[in-house]
Amino acid sequence: MPAATRLSKALERWFLRAARDLPWRRERSAWATLVSEILLQQTQVVRVAERFPEFMERFPDPAAMARSSVESVLRCWRGLGYYRRARSLHAAARQIVATHGGKVPADPIALRDLPGVGRYTAGAIASIAFGKAEPIVDGNVARVVSRLVDRRRSAVDGPGVAWTWDAATRIVQAAANPGRTNEALMELGATVCTPVSPRCDACPLRAMCGSRKAGSQDLVPPPKPGTKRQVVVLHGLVDVRDGAVALERRGSGLWQGLLSPPLVPGPAGMKPRALCQASGALHVDAASARFEFQTTHREVRFIVHAARFGKRAGLRRIRLNRLSGEAISAAALRVIRAARQDRPQVDRLPA
Repeated sequence: MPAATRLSKALERWFLRAARDLPWRRERSAWATLVSEILLQQTQVVRVAERFPEFMERFPDPAAMARSSVESVLRCWRGLGYYRRARSLHAAARQIVATHGGKVPADPIALRDLPGVGRYTAGAIASIAFGKAEPIVDGNVARVVSRLVDRRRSAVDGPGVAWTWDAATRIVQAAANPGRTNEALMELGATVCTPVSPRCDACPLRAMCGSRKAGSQDLVPPPKPGTKRQVVVLHGLVDVRDGAVALERRGSGLWQGLLSPPLVPGPAGMKPRALCQASGALHVDAASARFEFQTTHREVRFIVHAARFGKRAGLRRIRLNRLSGEAISAAALRVIRAARQDRPQVDRLPA
């Protein structure tokens, strides 16, 4: 590994001139850093950049979020996916108010005690918001440090993860500005030291990079072994009458806490009578549409049925033209659209 002080200085100089203009970098605060880091988990930067200002206007501090219901946070989160993060952020805000006087703690141990905050997010907040020499490691950082030393071994197995955290620790502990160094490592991996076709000529570390000297950039680190998605079959039962759809709030599993037409797990050939028994519906039609929906770990195969429900606990009717203001997942909207695809323009749903 090149000298850590030399690395951090080069990274910080480069970041000052090359950093993207992102909304959470314009006005620094510990809460804004926490919110942005949670939003950025498994969501594209461009999408988060679009939604971050609206989110901060609605929830400008932990107290504002703690006073709000989890449903209101889920509504604001709509379209960003991985809704468990929204529930964790809401719980973290309440813990910050109850335990830390409404202020995001600076201590990394206290940060890691917050719901949804792991080692990476705690390190990002502690370094960026409070200037502490705490390391961060994500896929971008792992790729940068692995290429620096031309390490051609896995970065995701136990030894690889330990090595990467140790390397990141040495770099940030040598930094004059730990937060800037950490952000620079992430930025470099995201914009220059990319997985495919890295822009080595634009890299501030090119003279120190082992993989560039060896010409092995595309081999380092080795690709992660593919993981097979679990296949889940769900029957979506859609009851639309007089411009309103029957929805329930999911209590567990996929899309927990969000509104959805009743979803019944079962084999693709499940009969309408069995679907009635499982859901409490008065009537279920034969399947009218099928589609696949992928999450990070699952391939969900939806089978869509028109249905009729009577009065049932937990089921409420919401007008189609008001769904844009509700906490409803993209998957649920697609189920409703699939059931309404032959209906007139007035029944079209929000994007």
